[in-house]
Parts: sequence; C-alpha cells; structure tokens
Amino acid sequence: MSETWSGEFYCVKCKEKREASGEVHVSDKGTRMAKGICPVCGTKLNRILGKA
Repeated sequence: MSETWSGEFYCVKCKEKREASGEVHVSDKGTRMAKGICPVCGTKLNRILGKA
C-alpha cells in the first residue's frame, strides 16, 4: 500500500494554491515528493515534503 498525502499544492498553470491529494514518491536523492492532479485544470502537481 502506498502512502498518500493531502494538503496544499501550488499549481503552476493556475498560479494559485489548491487543495488536493496525491501519492508520495521517493526521488533518487531520497527526497519525499507528493504527486497529485489539479482539480481545476488537470495539471500534474508536485510538493516536496523533505527527506525520507
């Protein structure tokens, strides 16, 4: 089961903060990142959460 995170993401296309939820992935550097989809425009969203 993968970890999920819900909270505020910044949408680059809308240029506003949006509430969304997404799955947590670990990058090659070991940084945790939440990846979701903007509920308004459908653009992919990223949020850096910190070290794993």
